[in-house]
Amino acid sequence: MTPFKICGLSTPETVDASVAVGAAHLGFNFFAPSPRFVEPGTAASLIARVPSGVGRVAVLVAPDDALVAAVIEAGITILQLHDAGAERVGELKSRYNLPVWLAAGVKTRDDIRSAEKAAGPADLLLLDAKAPNDAPLPGGNGLAFDWQLLIDTRPGRRFGLAGGLGIGNVADAIRRVAPALVDVASGVEESAGVKSVDKIRAFANAVRAA
Repeated sequence: MTPFKICGLSTPETVDASVAVGAAHLGFNFFAPSPRFVEPGTAASLIARVPSGVGRVAVLVAPDDALVAAVIEAGITILQLHDAGAERVGELKSRYNLPVWLAAGVKTRDDIRSAEKAAGPADLLLLDAKAPNDAPLPGGNGLAFDWQLLIDTRPGRRFGLAGGLGIGNVADAIRRVAPALVDVASGVEESAGVKSVDKIRAFANAVRAA
């Protein structure tokens, strides 16, 4: 089964549901403008519920050193960086000896090539739909990009797929693109930032059906 990540968790019930359905990774969003934002202190109590074998991923947008230190103190085991480059990825990997993922927006083949260069020593390149120019968030906008781009210009490194994934299309995405990971946020929500336990279960079933 393709590993999957449930991203933007903020309640004990949805954390427990994500663990129960076999999510490989749980994501916690530390970007204040996001409707999925949690403070590091709040996240710590949620992360404490997560078994050691499940990845605890911090979603970070151009974070300063103080925020990175705070989320690691909260129990994070993987750093997911947005709006960062190879130098910052390498710096944080070296400093904390933790896996670092780089998230990048895609609209064209050139975006894929640029993302590969920017990822540098990242452990995973997470490809999302490029946010519209007026969007307040770099990801988690519920938008998909043309997956054919990944078939025509397949990255030469381990990559995950995000952006507009949901119960109805994740199996098709896995069959067509064969990513190392699929990542869902808005696709398992009732409204912005409000996760649904039933949708989390249905998403996991769809991944298994791929």
